[in-house]
Amino acid sequence: MAMTRDRTLRVDRIACTGEGLCGELLPELIDLDEWGYPVLKDRVVPDRLRAHARRAVAACPRLALHTDRA
Repeated sequence: MAMTRDRTLRVDRIACTGEGLCGELLPELIDLDEWGYPVLKDRVVPDRLRAHARRAVAACPRLALHTDRA
């Protein structure tokens, strides 16, 4: 029996400068406020969005977006 490990999103609010790229790459889980800062809709990353979440984390210019094991 395979065991899946849930992943959660986390934003380092101090490092984030509101570029908004994460919201463009992962709109299913991240909204952007009026200044371009991320607002997480849901912290849990569903299996179907894991690759997209990894891409958004890797693309963050300030390394402010992270995925953690739940």
